[in-house]
Amino acid sequence: MIWVLGASGYIGQAMVRELQIRRMDYQALSRKMFDYTDFRTLSARLSRERPDLVIQAAGFTGRPNVDACETLRAETVEGNLTLTVTVAQACAAAGVRMGHLSSGCIFTGAKVRGEQGTWEIRDRLTDPDLAELLAGRSARVEGFREEDAPNFTFRQNNCSFYSGTKALTEEALRGFPEFYVWRLRIPFDERPEPRNYLAKVQAYSRVYGNWNSLSHRGDFAKACLDLWEKQAPGGIYHLTNPGYVSTAEVVEKIRRHLHPDWAPKFWNDDAEFYRLGAKAPRSNCILDCRKAIEAGARMRPVAEALEDSLSRWGKS
Repeated sequence: MIWVLGASGYIGQAMVRELQIRRMDYQALSRKMFDYTDFRTLSARLSRERPDLVIQAAGFTGRPNVDACETLRAETVEGNLTLTVTVAQACAAAGVRMGHLSSGCIFTGAKVRGEQGTWEIRDRLTDPDLAELLAGRSARVEGFREEDAPNFTFRQNNCSFYSGTKALTEEALRGFPEFYVWRLRIPFDERPEPRNYLAKVQAYSRVYGNWNSLSHRGDFAKACLDLWEKQAPGGIYHLTNPGYVSTAEVVEKIRRHLHPDWAPKFWNDDAEFYRLGAKAPRSNCILDCRKAIEAGARMRPVAEALEDSLSRWGKS
């Protein structure tokens, strides 16, 4: 039996669909059903029912986006840090394994090999020289690996409040090395829903251009369950579709598949975007997902997943 906490959320729904496809026994649990934020209530039920895995998909991301977390700080801490630590402690006490849905938004930038062969972290992917390397898919650019220290956190004082709480949550989970920490980045699929990155891009009045790793929602759910079924070691896994894309490349794919006459305007630069379009700093980063692939969690290349999603847009 697998429990899914936060099953009604955007990623929780994908987890439930994948469990159904696999014909696995599960319970989709919500706080309306029982208060899993209360340690004693949760611990007692875990000890009584003994699920094989608890998927902690509940959290607070803010609506319509992470800007809301800048003012709803108590809710953000409670929904991300406090809740996850409570679930982890209850699972540990009951001897039940947990998989936590985390985020790659605790990073910014990518790793770049200089002309002398040394690697450095570059946190502005839109710098002209770096954008040129990214456009050419240069081997001089690599994504962050699981062992790399997050660099978009409260400790660097450069992050959104949302990203800061996600980083603190991962720090708290270091005491539970047998649990999974599954890092997601900018979810999308073929369903035109408000949380879908492809739907967001089409709805923006102006588009913010950058480079990022992405996660197809269904591929992400499959990869999480693949790791558990294969009994991969606990720890952090980057579950992004291999590769990366620019916003401009995504816009061009949307134009080709859905809106040939669509010509969205882009923000001129970061200064204009943050002055007029956003409150909180945004994470734009590239993640390396080789660890998950080597452990048996296969995800399609990001270009393939994007093409498939747009070719089936709104049809399922």
